[in-house]
Amino acid sequence: MKNVTDSFVSLGRWPSAGSFGFNTDILATNPINLSVVLGVLIFFGKGVLNDLLDNRKQRILNTIRNSEELRAGAVEQLEKAHARLRKVKTDVDQFRVNEYSEAERKRSNLITSAYRQLEQSENSKNESIRFEQQRAVNQVRQRVCQQALQGALEILNSSLNKELHLRTISANIGLFGSMKERTS
Repeated sequence: MKNVTDSFVSLGRWPSAGSFGFNTDILATNPINLSVVLGVLIFFGKGVLNDLLDNRKQRILNTIRNSEELRAGAVEQLEKAHARLRKVKTDVDQFRVNEYSEAERKRSNLITSAYRQLEQSENSKNESIRFEQQRAVNQVRQRVCQQALQGALEILNSSLNKELHLRTISANIGLFGSMKERTS
């Protein structure tokens, strides 16, 4: 390997009398080579690099714009959802109040209806009791009358003789005749 390095070193020491040669001094040639490569890259690659960076910048801006639009849409949908939720809560509260009022009204109607039915039942019971009392009184009257008539007939039959019987009939016929004359 020493021979190869020596040959390069010996080439580097040739006199440059208008001829082309290699410079083997690394410290002297590296910055020049790097500046030439960088210059060429900057000169030719500047447009490509600018295009790549511009494209990347546009994609980032588009992504930010899209995400802002999506965020705005999401916020709008969230506001709509909150509005719907408030409306549903209001409807539920109204429904609850209406149902409570309806239940109270039905309960009140049931109580009133039950009270009326109880009154009607009480009135019907009292009427039935009065009817039964009246019937019992009438039955007692009929029995008393029957017993009184039977007693009167027995007394009349036992105390009447034929002559008294004929006089009573005559008196009744006369009484009946005088009543007929008054009405005529």
